[in-house]
Amino acid sequence: MPPQKKKDDALDRLYKDLAEKEKGYRAQALRMYPHICGSCGREFDGKRLKELTVHHKDHDHNNNPPDGSNWELLCIYCHDNEHEKHKLKGFSSASQSSFKIGGFSAFDGLDDLLNTGGGKK
Repeated sequence: MPPQKKKDDALDRLYKDLAEKEKGYRAQALRMYPHICGSCGREFDGKRLKELTVHHKDHDHNNNPPDGSNWELLCIYCHDNEHEKHKLKGFSSASQSSFKIGGFSAFDGLDDLLNTGGGKK
């Protein structure tokens, strides 16, 4: 099997495993908590329930205690905002790893560009 095919198969398995794991803890969190965003307080039901996500408070997607103590329900907008706040606080190594599953991040090197004025002097 060519190396690229092996890599593509491994990524496909990883995405499938992540999707299956997320289904499990998301379903559990939706049974445990009211369908309200923990940040903005909006209520979700029906078709809009898909806009409610499970946020891992410690940003570790493998930390899924059965009591749900590491989870909070956030709407997709507040969830994105929470991850941005986490990155800005200097904890980017933990959060960026989850965004670099495919080995590429569109924001690699952005901090250096911003800190040096875009590389221009």
